[in-house]
Amino acid sequence: MKARRGGSSHGLKLLLVPPRVEASLWRRLRYEREVRCRELLFTRYRGLARATALRILRSRPRNGVTLEDIEQFAYEGLLVAIDRYDPLRGVPFGAYARRRILGNVVDGAARMNELDAQHHYRSRVERERLRSIADDQGQDALATLANLAADLAIGLLLEGTGLIEPDDGADRRPNAYESLAWRSLQHRLAQEVSRLPEREEAIIRQHYEHGVSFTYIAQMLEISKGRVSQLHAAALAKLRARVGHG
Repeated sequence: MKARRGGSSHGLKLLLVPPRVEASLWRRLRYEREVRCRELLFTRYRGLARATALRILRSRPRNGVTLEDIEQFAYEGLLVAIDRYDPLRGVPFGAYARRRILGNVVDGAARMNELDAQHHYRSRVERERLRSIADDQGQDALATLANLAADLAIGLLLEGTGLIEPDDGADRRPNAYESLAWRSLQHRLAQEVSRLPEREEAIIRQHYEHGVSFTYIAQMLEISKGRVSQLHAAALAKLRARVGHG
């Protein structure tokens, strides 16, 4: 997916493609095992998963469960639907996936007890990122601290770029506290993401743009969660080096 502003995006392209193009994605995924097609199909139907999660959250007591928690169950259901769908049966994928997503969200929410609900998505994802970054650092304590700080800052920048644009409808226009230099750095960072190797770019975009956890990114790309963590750290290191030397 390219930057949302001033360029095309995988998500936008997929929303506009004719049925024959989606049929090609399913064929390449099923018979040629192109994992990239799996990510593209996920991106195409992510909105369906999120809308289902939002509808369920509005219709039931929250009991400490956040939208981000419910979304992860919806993403899991979407991945299961992608893996089990048989395009030869002629059933539209949207209708097929909706039932799987709904069932997974309901089951997942039921599994969450009050203690689990206290550990919200935000704190979990920050620990996940931090472990990924920390595991990639060397032995020099001062250099490690500097790199950790830089990588965490990059994460914050990614969440504020045009590339990473939340779907909550909030006004994300620059405010008086955001300097021209800050916005320029965000723009450059968004450009550098597009230059990353394919898997690293996919991880950065799915994680920071769509809020997909490392667990489900691993399922999507058919690699281990540990490998996702390694590639995430490698991507941040590349971004740190490129932005820091520009």
